[in-house]
Amino acid sequence: MASEMTMVGARPGKESFWQGDAFRALAAMLVVGAIAAAGGFGKLSGTADNDSMLRLVQVRDLVAGQGWFDLHQYRMGAEGGLLMHWSRLVDAPIAAIMLVATAVTGSPAAGETVALIAWPLLLFAAALYLLLRIGRELLPEEALFPLTILGAATLYYVGIFAPGAIDHHNLQLVLMLAMMVFLLSPGTGAGVAAGVAAVLMLAVGMETVPYVAVGGLFVSGWYLLRGEKARGATAGFGTAFAAASGAVFVATVPAAQWGAAYCDAFSVVQLTIGMVAGLGLALVAASSVLSASPWRRAGSLAALGAVVAVLAVAFYPQCLSGPYANLPPMMQHYWLDGIGEAQSILTMLANEPEATAGHYVTVLLALVIFARHMRRTGVRRGESLVAAMLVVALLVSIWQVRGSRFSLPLACLPLAMWVGSLRIRAQATPGAASSLSLAGAWLASFHVTWILASLGLWTLLAPAGSTSKPTAEACLKPADHALLAALPPTEVLVISNLGAPMLRYTPQSVLAGPYHRNVAGNLAALSAFTGSPELAAGVVRDNGVGLVAICRGNPETNFLARRAPDGMLAGMLAGERPDWLEIVPESAGQPLELYRVSLPGG
Repeated sequence: MASEMTMVGARPGKESFWQGDAFRALAAMLVVGAIAAAGGFGKLSGTADNDSMLRLVQVRDLVAGQGWFDLHQYRMGAEGGLLMHWSRLVDAPIAAIMLVATAVTGSPAAGETVALIAWPLLLFAAALYLLLRIGRELLPEEALFPLTILGAATLYYVGIFAPGAIDHHNLQLVLMLAMMVFLLSPGTGAGVAAGVAAVLMLAVGMETVPYVAVGGLFVSGWYLLRGEKARGATAGFGTAFAAASGAVFVATVPAAQWGAAYCDAFSVVQLTIGMVAGLGLALVAASSVLSASPWRRAGSLAALGAVVAVLAVAFYPQCLSGPYANLPPMMQHYWLDGIGEAQSILTMLANEPEATAGHYVTVLLALVIFARHMRRTGVRRGESLVAAMLVVALLVSIWQVRGSRFSLPLACLPLAMWVGSLRIRAQATPGAASSLSLAGAWLASFHVTWILASLGLWTLLAPAGSTSKPTAEACLKPADHALLAALPPTEVLVISNLGAPMLRYTPQSVLAGPYHRNVAGNLAALSAFTGSPELAAGVVRDNGVGLVAICRGNPETNFLARRAPDGMLAGMLAGERPDWLEIVPESAGQPLELYRVSLPGG
């Protein structure tokens, strides 16, 4: 992996638009859009993830007149509905695209389709553009072509920018890359922009806390080492962080909730810590007394860190544990253990070994390249930011695999440097050896290579019958819900994985949904499906359930049946349905089987 290249920063010259990073990003977006169009925009026809489906329902409700501050999903959960922890800051641009497209086309359905296609593709272009801007700061010119190819392919294959993917993960990645771009630029204005991007990341989702923390530590460390030269950017970051925290709080939190402390959404917790940390950092940077020497800067920053830590521990200790730490044991056993994106690397190795390599191999390879490079050239400021972000993203992905959505794109930077160096070598010393080395580097740098290799190896070596798994797309298409959509609205008892699709495609209400705040609804559904028919009858009666739906091909159905072999759901899969359930005749033999409830005295 030797490299003749150094990460010196390829500053853009007088490029035309057709030569620049914006053109490359837009061209890649058009290619990705054409690929999706050729495939019939599959994400729009029902294979989108649960979060994207529920996000669409939430945007529909907003467009239909539900209040900006009212985040309840009234058709999911127990009586009164579910108070979601998502941010309207994501709903707003999607709703705006939808309304404009509807006004132009005259069709709400067309407006919705335009939003589902345009929003993720625009974010794809933004993410690739920002990744290339980071490359401009750190990499030589020869690495930018590999970065364009690797970056576009990686962003495409991580799946969060596909048409129909309108959950918040794609926007979070864009905001993280934006924060990094601004942190790499000198000056007060760049510091302000980085601080705003950091707060917006938090507002969109609290899972970005580790990356915001890296950004804050980077700014503080740069100021500690450089003093006066970093004063403006540091003060700008701190001031903007505090101001943006206040603005986001006022813009997204209703006045009646200003005193409510939530750990999973922007609330008084994040406001307080953000204001103290931001204003404290700005004060340290602005004060000539506190910043007169490295020792004073170190002492001031350490004191600020201690104040923030004491504030968090003393007033918000509940937020120091993991997001699922307080879930009831039943939800942890029957629900959390079945969420793919929340699994650790050890769980993935045990349950899905064929899928593990694609999440981690290129990231580890990138870190090896980084380490060798830094050992040879020393640690530079910009490289330290990328390396820190990459390490933290890897650690997050080891804890929960969803972190790979951040680590895989960042890994493209050192991988592009590696491929670029081998391209130079192949041009300077043509021959079979250099050509094979270059081809091997290209292949090794695409994480999809490792996905395909792992799947092929697994197919060859796995025991007979173990390669057949339920499809995650079972019962997620509009046609699967057509019959249910035609029935009178009622409460439906269904597995959590099908709660969001039912809200998207039907007027029905559901008890269960794959969200940690939906404790009452999920516990009721789990109790019914994993308990005896007699227990299920009580749950159904207490919650006014009119229909029970089962999908034999959905992974969650099989997961619950395995964990509760004596439960009602397992019995129904075996053909043993309670006498108080009557199948809707038209659903017999269909992917989604529907059963009417007929309880004595009900």
